Amino acid sequence: MVEHLSGDDDSARATLAIELRRLREESGKSLAQLSEDTSYDRTYLHRLETGERLSQRPVMEALDAVYGTGGLLVRLWRLARQETFIDRFQQFMLFEAKAVIMHKFMVAMPGLLQTEDYARVVLSSEPKPGGDNEVEDQVAARIGRQDLLHQDPPPTVRIILDEGVLRRPPADRKVWRGQLSHIMDSASSSNMTIQVLPFAAGVHDLMGGSLSLLWLPDGHAVAYLEGSKSGDLIDDLHEVSQLRLSYDRVRDLALPPPESLAFIQRVMEENAS
Repeated sequence: MVEHLSGDDDSARATLAIELRRLREESGKSLAQLSEDTSYDRTYLHRLETGERLSQRPVMEALDAVYGTGGLLVRLWRLARQETFIDRFQQFMLFEAKAVIMHKFMVAMPGLLQTEDYARVVLSSEPKPGGDNEVEDQVAARIGRQDLLHQDPPPTVRIILDEGVLRRPPADRKVWRGQLSHIMDSASSSNMTIQVLPFAAGVHDLMGGSLSLLWLPDGHAVAYLEGSKSGDLIDDLHEVSQLRLSYDRVRDLALPPPESLAFIQRVMEENAS
């Protein structure tokens, strides 16, 4: 079981969890009785009441029916879900900082590999209310996140880069050459493996988004699926296992590490002028 890392008792998620427990206790039902009434696992229902799981709408509908709450739980669930869109990446970063093993498939340059100059270009690509100061704060936060690669002992990291990552240079070729050189240097670390998934590999199960798989010190794993403007943190054992299988299939399609570095070297040479 993965610990929920948010401690804000005023959050919609915490409110939903408290209300679920209050309703059950007020009804006089045990978790076992509630499990029978809803056909959901007793342990799963307990995790909803502690805020460890957010669940899905059908579960809330079933609980609304049992308690006769007229859709209240579904409405609270919607608020909690919207709130999660905001803090899910923060949750992911907390897990990432504790991870002992990381497997990543990336369709954009991963923050853990970005140079300061490249990060500044990326973070400046959309308007910021705080202007340059906000950009610099975000650059510092992104580069500071890389400290986890230098822990003792450091995590074991495997990153598969989609070829598209290497085919979208910034306007400043000097920044791009510095970024590619940094990837090569990072690959020389004993705890870091970098591979490239070429376009020639064809279609695959992870097209359209990035995936991070994290293994924590207690052996539990979580996954983070990321799109250009969204992300989804997953701790369900079955879902994580399915995503790991998808990752393994992509890894089988990727170039071996030596060929991947040779590929990146060729891209560097193409951008030498």
